[in-house]
Amino acid sequence: MSEFKPTNPLIRWIEHRLPIFSFLDHAVGSEYPTPRNLNYWWNYGSLAGIALMILIITGIMLAMQYTPHQDFAFDSVERIMRDVNYGWLLRYVHMNGGSFFFIVVYIHILRGLYYGSYKEPRELLWIIGVTLLLLMMAAAFLGYVLPWGQLSYWAAKVITNMFTAFPIVGEPIVTWLWGGYTVGNPTLNRFFALHYLIPFVIVGVVMLHIWALHRFGSSNPVGIDANGPQDKIPFHPYYTIKDLFGLGVFLTLFAALVFFAPNMLGETINYVEANPLVTPAHIVPEWYFLPFYAILRSVTFDLWFLSAKLIGVVLMFGSTMILFLVPWLDRSPVRSARFRPWYKWFFWIWVFDCAVLTWVGANPPEPPYLYIGQVGTVWYFSHFLVILPLLSIFEPTKPLPSSIGEPVLKGGGAATATGAASKPMEKA
Repeated sequence: MSEFKPTNPLIRWIEHRLPIFSFLDHAVGSEYPTPRNLNYWWNYGSLAGIALMILIITGIMLAMQYTPHQDFAFDSVERIMRDVNYGWLLRYVHMNGGSFFFIVVYIHILRGLYYGSYKEPRELLWIIGVTLLLLMMAAAFLGYVLPWGQLSYWAAKVITNMFTAFPIVGEPIVTWLWGGYTVGNPTLNRFFALHYLIPFVIVGVVMLHIWALHRFGSSNPVGIDANGPQDKIPFHPYYTIKDLFGLGVFLTLFAALVFFAPNMLGETINYVEANPLVTPAHIVPEWYFLPFYAILRSVTFDLWFLSAKLIGVVLMFGSTMILFLVPWLDRSPVRSARFRPWYKWFFWIWVFDCAVLTWVGANPPEPPYLYIGQVGTVWYFSHFLVILPLLSIFEPTKPLPSSIGEPVLKGGGAATATGAASKPMEKA
């Protein structure tokens, strides 16, 4: 490994006293070796970090203008939109930034599932990533309540009431969350404080995630470890350029949504101030919670001494918690779906199932949506608890290449051989 030697006098002066630049060079610069075959699906980790920074910066600026009180919260949001300089832009960037954050993180997780990035020795990296997902969900739910619109209020009431399904501890948990005996001013204050705090906790966990990533390096589409220097290239400039291109596409789509359709992913009824005496006809969470909401509502029957409500709540939480177990449920020695023909099909069926659950969650809990949601819920859990273990035993896999560069080099070699063979014929 070459020693970092800055040429700029100021950077050299700082580096001698605080070696921050050499640390960055080692972490994400020319000193960080990465597999040479990473594709654009590996962009989404850095995009998630950028989306997080956008949310934190806009969140701090919005907090300067927001009043966490049940009598003033809705009006303070309206004031931000109407009277604060570029307040409308701050709010739309923050609101849609949350949606884009979930989009890139969901794609990041799907990439990990498809290419087997959770397999040994990266189990802890995967576990930290799922922990980040849970923290994101908590922050998003808490933030959804803050505008104090109709859906904000009633979503808070419905979701927090789920804990009453748990015997003995359920009621005290709900009372603590509410800060009283109904959703009110203490609830709003607690949710605001936690919503402001959790993103900084996420930043700390992200640091652990990056630390764990650097322990064994990035996975790659082939799913085998790099055999030596010939299989690796520096992160900078090769992947920083690739990430910048992905960032350009991300910001273009993000700006299009913010400026031309800022409320497309939201509910218009949330622009009506919260009224505890008027229940909305159809209470739905944000779109990124819809598949879990569909799972919650799919259980309509009691089972022995377990109530339907308790089973639904357990399944809803379990739909995320089961991701922690994926490294041990999938025991196949082959990582990448490129060499697992059966797993590839079941993976895309599962993705389709998640899309169907999202659609079901956005519709009322009545036939036929209810029946479709029940089938989708059964398939969701069967994928992890039945299909993955069985594939680990019975799936025939394709032979793996000897190195991550072999597929490319073999193609180049074949082309060279063909070209060499054609030359004598041309001469003849």
